[in-house]
Amino acid sequence: MNNIRLYFLENLYLNLIDKLNKPQSHYVIKVMRLKVGDNISLFNSGGEWEAKIINVLKNIVEFKIIKQLRSKKNDKQLWLAFSPIKSNYFNFMIQKATELGVTKFIPIIFDRSVVRKINKERLEKIVIEAAEQSNRIDIPLIENTQNLKSFLKNKVNLIFADLNSDNKKIDLKKLNKNPICLIIGPEGDFSEKEREQILLFDGVQPLKINDHILRSETAVISALSIINYVIN
Repeated sequence: MNNIRLYFLENLYLNLIDKLNKPQSHYVIKVMRLKVGDNISLFNSGGEWEAKIINVLKNIVEFKIIKQLRSKKNDKQLWLAFSPIKSNYFNFMIQKATELGVTKFIPIIFDRSVVRKINKERLEKIVIEAAEQSNRIDIPLIENTQNLKSFLKNKVNLIFADLNSDNKKIDLKKLNKNPICLIIGPEGDFSEKEREQILLFDGVQPLKINDHILRSETAVISALSIINYVIN
């Protein structure tokens, strides 16, 4: 089977006959040069399936599902709460966080946030592409921007990336069945008021990622790597 993985929004099941959308069809037949009889892999939150190309009509690929490759996994939820940052760094951060297993992105507008809007449609394309390339089945959810007060209503195991903390370890004994959520501040760091609010959150664990001041996208990658190492 060709190692081509594509996210397919609709329900997938054995013997399903359906069509790829126009951009996916273009990628399959024009970029990857596949033809009728070749196989591809299609996935969504329900699992991953092997599909055979059975027809190409007006540059649209028609396929048939022939075999299930993987079923849905019940992986632990890993969220990322963050401040939007400048575009190029932002796209890179979202891509790498998807590769590192984030299941939900929560953009927060902090007191010192410079960027205050996100292009949700663009971010959704980035997470789909990153999931396709990194062998993930599930596609992370991207929430609308919100403030810190709204975010702190969630029931999560909150890992607080705090420059002022001396703690450099995550205590596994303090983690419960709720999602693990990493919260990263804006480029100008959290305000003192925000920091106090976060530290009052039930079950929060402050974590000093590094002795140096890190860029937001570097802090995200570093902290997620630490969390993955601890929980896995």
